[in-house]
Amino acid sequence: MKKIQMVDLKGQYNGIKDVVNSSIQKVIENTAFVNGPQVHEFQKELEQYLGVKHVIPCANGTDALQIAMMGLGLKPGDEVITADFTFAATVEVIALLKLTPVLVDVNEDDFNINIDAIKKAITPKTKAIVPVHLFGQCANMEAIMQIAKEHNLFVIEDNAQAIGANYTYSNGKKIKAGTIGNVGATSFFPSKNLGCYGDGGAIFTNDDDLAHTIRGIVNHGMYERYHHDVVGVNSRLDSIQAAVLNAKLPLLDSYNESRKQAASKYDEAFKNTEKVVVPYRNGEDDSHVFHQYTLKLKGVDRDALVKHLNEKGIPCGVYYPIPLHKQKAYTDDRYNEADFKVTNQLVNEVISLPMHTELDNEQIEYITSTIKQFING
Repeated sequence: MKKIQMVDLKGQYNGIKDVVNSSIQKVIENTAFVNGPQVHEFQKELEQYLGVKHVIPCANGTDALQIAMMGLGLKPGDEVITADFTFAATVEVIALLKLTPVLVDVNEDDFNINIDAIKKAITPKTKAIVPVHLFGQCANMEAIMQIAKEHNLFVIEDNAQAIGANYTYSNGKKIKAGTIGNVGATSFFPSKNLGCYGDGGAIFTNDDDLAHTIRGIVNHGMYERYHHDVVGVNSRLDSIQAAVLNAKLPLLDSYNESRKQAASKYDEAFKNTEKVVVPYRNGEDDSHVFHQYTLKLKGVDRDALVKHLNEKGIPCGVYYPIPLHKQKAYTDDRYNEADFKVTNQLVNEVISLPMHTELDNEQIEYITSTIKQFING
């Protein structure tokens, strides 16, 4: 059996080596390392894939979130509601812009932001909601957009973990994650479902005026060289990273399908294991693209299992071990522990297993049998 990786980027690269190498070589030869033709090609191809009017590439996923908020003109003191159970980048950018983060609880089944918690958190100062499509599955965007409409709020989708996922409305209409709200943001960090070989990100919107503003922000506030019309930042996608993404984008659906097949094999292996709760799906096969395959453990010493798996050569992850509202940087006297019942439970129960495009049956069998043997004693 080959060595098990949490994310097997080398194995994936071996399957596309010739295309990737050729794409990178073209960048080196034309020496347009920043904002070169590969970046514009990727922008157009991703717009077509997502069915969105505007894709604005940028330097990384965190910048994408920050720039999206800057583009919307949010002001210091404005409240922004987001999920307590996610990576810190989501709340980090809110704080950096001197906005007021308002953390709320998540659902017990899909780990996404809880609709009732959003409603409860709205105040006259609330200006935006940031749903995070956690682990590869869409939040309840139909309900979120309705709340936003009723309260005149912006919606900024954090789509760093769910690119390629579809959201299905109650009428059967499907739309790509990240393209539903006023603006969406994603990351192309190497381990993502669509990852480059360094840092990268992008912003999505169907709003022409917002797209124009954001295009200036990512490039020092310039629309014309040395004319700075808005306060901007330096956040551009390198041409070499765009070349890698151009090679991988046509394969994204097949990559996501491989992840879904691996997830189904995990599910089958654990179906009679009472102390293991497999990931929830909202009923549509294309709604979850499994950036992570995350179990909930019931009555199992999670930390002891992590140690055991590591000893057996099986990498795993705990996403996330500490709620954001308990992080030193984001504590706030306004928060009541009773409002974070689910998140406080999840941080002690979740464990994420290896998930990537190169997982094979032998590896999945070894991983699942090792876990079941530990649980069953």
